[in-house]
Amino acid sequence: MFLKREVYAKAMQNLKKIHFSICICLFLTAGAFFFAGTRAEAATPVEKWGQLQVQGTHIVNKSGKKVQLKGISTHGIAWFPQYVNKSSFKSFRKMGANTIRLAFYSDPNAGYSKDLYQKVEEGVGYATELGMYVIIDWHILSDGNPKTYQKNALAFFTHFSKKYGKQKNILYEICNEPNGDVTWERDIRPYANKVIKRIRKYDKKNIIVVGTPTWSQDVDVVAQSPLNQKNIAYTLHFYAATHTDFIRDKVKTAYEAGLPMLVTEFSICDASGNGALDKNSGKKWMQLLKKYQIGYVAWNLSNKAEASAFIKPECAKTGNFTKANLTPSGKWIVGWWKK
Repeated sequence: MFLKREVYAKAMQNLKKIHFSICICLFLTAGAFFFAGTRAEAATPVEKWGQLQVQGTHIVNKSGKKVQLKGISTHGIAWFPQYVNKSSFKSFRKMGANTIRLAFYSDPNAGYSKDLYQKVEEGVGYATELGMYVIIDWHILSDGNPKTYQKNALAFFTHFSKKYGKQKNILYEICNEPNGDVTWERDIRPYANKVIKRIRKYDKKNIIVVGTPTWSQDVDVVAQSPLNQKNIAYTLHFYAATHTDFIRDKVKTAYEAGLPMLVTEFSICDASGNGALDKNSGKKWMQLLKKYQIGYVAWNLSNKAEASAFIKPECAKTGNFTKANLTPSGKWIVGWWKK
């Protein structure tokens, strides 16, 4: 009798141990799935892709897989500095952006000031905290020829390549839109070689984006004699209502010739940044960029009363944006980010 009770008690103890072990295993398994799912959901663009590089005609991730940068450019940070903040950038990351471009105007008559270096640093800091890629843009426009303020450009890129040369999320855009009496061979190429040499002194790995003639449209011209440099992409800009098949044909020619390109500025209005939206031409552009896996960064993060601005003029918010705060062009472009 006592023996039976003892055997029964031991059996019950063993069952309890087994039951406890099963519960622990189930708990740990469920926890592992939960945390793995949380990590996957929380993975930022930079966590997923790592340091980017140029291979052939494409930008690829740390594993050599083609990726497509998608994002938004600030307006000139001298005029709209309020949108350079973490909440603002995070809003667009939630909508599908993986890249922020910081537009630092190069002409002293159009917003250039060394005091704004701090604002660029703030922008890089916020993008980095959010795991986003960030383009540091030397925004040539009214100055036309990149040689005009070459000395300032060298100082600018010396400062930022020394500061961020070890980070994995940086891209340097060294001349936004060369224009006027400016050619690839005479002006842009020699300027680019000097600036690239300076950047590479401090940053050996991050991508450098080089502007092309005629407001960064003549990528076909550059494709005939690209730079003999590694990890270089070339700037392509378009405004869909103005730049239709004749610019798309330039892109096709350049791509077929092996030129790696990145659209660092575009919208679906006309070339002034204003006017009516051409969604039909815009769709053709998006389809072409998707086909060639060319990244694109839209103009512009502001509430300026113009068609290319992303934020509605009446919106006083500077962050925590929702689609309801966006202009028609902003909503249209955001709609393509997750496609």
